[in-house]
Amino acid sequence: MAGLDLEVWEGEVFGFLGPNGAGKSTTIRMLCGLLCPTSGSGTVAGFDIATHPEEIKARIGYMSQRFSLYDDLTVEQNLDFFGGVYGMAADRRRERKEEVLAMAGLGDFRRRLAGSLPGGLKQRLALGCALLHGPKILFLDEPTSGVDPLSRRAFWEQIQTEAEKGTTVFVTTHYMEEAEYCDRLGLIYRGQLVAAGTPSELKERALDGEVLEIRCDRPQEALAVVEALPGVREAALFGTRLHATVEKGNTAVPRVAGSLRDAGFAVQGVEPVPPSLEDVFVSLIARSNRRALKGAAAPASGGGRP
Repeated sequence: MAGLDLEVWEGEVFGFLGPNGAGKSTTIRMLCGLLCPTSGSGTVAGFDIATHPEEIKARIGYMSQRFSLYDDLTVEQNLDFFGGVYGMAADRRRERKEEVLAMAGLGDFRRRLAGSLPGGLKQRLALGCALLHGPKILFLDEPTSGVDPLSRRAFWEQIQTEAEKGTTVFVTTHYMEEAEYCDRLGLIYRGQLVAAGTPSELKERALDGEVLEIRCDRPQEALAVVEALPGVREAALFGTRLHATVEKGNTAVPRVAGSLRDAGFAVQGVEPVPPSLEDVFVSLIARSNRRALKGAAAPASGGGRP
């Protein structure tokens, strides 16, 4: 981590985005009191992450990207076990268990072994265990990884319901469509927060130009041509199409189309499109890389010999 400065508001769904190795899971482990930071400071639910990790653990729920419950226990037994771990009184544990089973749609599966559940139901059970003790803050580390789209949508409906009750949700995800469900987003890259804001704010601020969608043959080969064109800031593959962030102006579309045709590509269409969060993600990462390269290429000050 390199000077990460982050603030999450009470009752919001905060999405934490970044490529693999950017520092997302490390950040969550520090915020959960599982990893002590080597420098800096931070508070979670009003408690210092370095000096009061146990108080933090009692007030949060945590769900990892891998199913971390007990396969050889039933759904009901997993809930009973975690209720005991959280130190819940027996009456309160029974009451909350029934509420969680109803919330997660697991009532009919209460006596099924957790290991025999399909992926979507496993994730619901993991979320239910994290919510069992009524935490003020919920940390979800890529909770829908490997889950089918229908189950992911149902999972996010549960997250929104908890947020409406006042629970703060801090979630990491690789799915850009899931990021659209968040109230605010933070993008971390190489241990630094490179952007933060609502999805609409990031789309407006992060892209200095307009996005063109390019439909042509051999898109993988066409990408290199588009990236080298004057006025193209970033370009990336989007399925079988290309997206290019270009300087605003009426000449961008004919210039890109003409250059591709001159290079021997069959162009079906080039047109401006509304930016997606994936466009924002690509643009911010590319911008950060350019700054890093520029800084590495700058001569050292001080006048001494190398």
